[in-house]
Amino acid sequence: MTAPGIIAPTATAPRKSLILNAFVEMCSGHQSPGLWRAEGDESHRFNDIDHWVELARLLENAKFHGIFIADVLGGYDVYKGPKNLAPAISSGAQWPVNEPLAIVPAMAAATRNIGFGVTVTTTYEQPYHLARRLSTIDHLSKGRVGWNVVTGYLDSAARNLGYAQQPQHDDRYAIAEEYIKVTYKLWEASWRSDAVVLDKERGMYTDPARVREINHVGKHFNVPGPHICQPSPQRTPVILQAGTSRAGKTFAAQHAEAIFVAGHSPSVVAKNIAEIRDLAKTEFGRGPVNIKFLAILCPVLGSTHEEALEKFKYYRSLGSIDGAFSLFGGWTGINLDTYEDDQELRHVESNAIRSAVEGWSKATPEISKWTKATVGEHITVGGLGATPVGTPQEVADEMERWVREADVDGFNLAYAVKPGSFKDIIDLLIPELRKRGLFWDEYTGKTYRENLYSKAGQSGPLPDHPAAKYRWDAGVDAADHQIPDN
Repeated sequence: MTAPGIIAPTATAPRKSLILNAFVEMCSGHQSPGLWRAEGDESHRFNDIDHWVELARLLENAKFHGIFIADVLGGYDVYKGPKNLAPAISSGAQWPVNEPLAIVPAMAAATRNIGFGVTVTTTYEQPYHLARRLSTIDHLSKGRVGWNVVTGYLDSAARNLGYAQQPQHDDRYAIAEEYIKVTYKLWEASWRSDAVVLDKERGMYTDPARVREINHVGKHFNVPGPHICQPSPQRTPVILQAGTSRAGKTFAAQHAEAIFVAGHSPSVVAKNIAEIRDLAKTEFGRGPVNIKFLAILCPVLGSTHEEALEKFKYYRSLGSIDGAFSLFGGWTGINLDTYEDDQELRHVESNAIRSAVEGWSKATPEISKWTKATVGEHITVGGLGATPVGTPQEVADEMERWVREADVDGFNLAYAVKPGSFKDIIDLLIPELRKRGLFWDEYTGKTYRENLYSKAGQSGPLPDHPAAKYRWDAGVDAADHQIPDN
């Protein structure tokens, strides 16, 4: 990010209508540890179903594309560790945290169009079970669920799920590669689109000739099938992804429909975005523009520059440095307790989020040197992403800079306080984006995928997506549609 309050304007005309998701987690504070203490913050209500229904309605009325719900399966216990949860517990740094899929049906019942991206790891759950859970939510939401495919990054989660520690980073991606292809087979290939006939005269609910086993036998999974759910509105949920390590890039280039990128500056993520788009085209035959990149951004807005800056200073005064260091330790595997305040971060190999290590150890024109102290201050407001501070015009200028310099397609908008940050975005920023032609006025369709691509009728994966080749369409005999081996 630029230094707080200093945002350079641009004159370049926008070239994309932005995709906007709200970035949340079923915890208090999420990306801004300690700000549950701020006046008006209601993120501590995350156990209250009404809180989530109110948020979904608020965001749908503003035409947000989706609500992206992050998740972790363990605590942040690297800082002052090993295995020391106390800083995270006391500061409320993503602790406690609830299971994200559970809240989606309530939000879906209260809305009609907004999508729901949910984080679920491939490391600790069988694909047959997850395929059923996601199909169920896709049915109940009428086609509005997305799956953020992650491999996990916390050893604390692994220890509670039967492992001494996580599998190695690249091994986790190898598991994920087989895992997602099993789900494609279940969702797309084991049921013909017209399998459910509801023929009362013959007493036939589903035609058994239109349901088949997938008989997957692999290195990590043996799944005979068939899928236990009938085809849902999208069949395959929108595939979301966040890793930009070498293994993560290959996985994303093949499978992701939207990729979340995190960095304090466009220059931190621009190279990764360009590489993934090129890899998608050259290695997997996908249209580069069919992968949507969304940067994490936590705008702090005011009707004047001074008002925004005062708000930012107030937030930073309440942010928990211990909470920030706890989050950083979980994201990178680095214990900042071993660093002096003015000591520059070193690039180290990590079994956590490798792209996060790379981003934090990279100097930019905005931040010449990342030290323990600067990392702590930055994370307290906005976490992994950039935190532009200013008027709607200044923040919109910064968003255009990200589009121009990094080729992003939109933003995962994090909050400092909830719902206050989202209300500021809705009341101040979105009118400015619409004025510039940067944000739509109405949803394109009813499913998450239709709205992600602004393409009515595109409920299933695009033709160049790997899941598309698995689909068993209506009217096609089983003998004429073979299940791909990979």
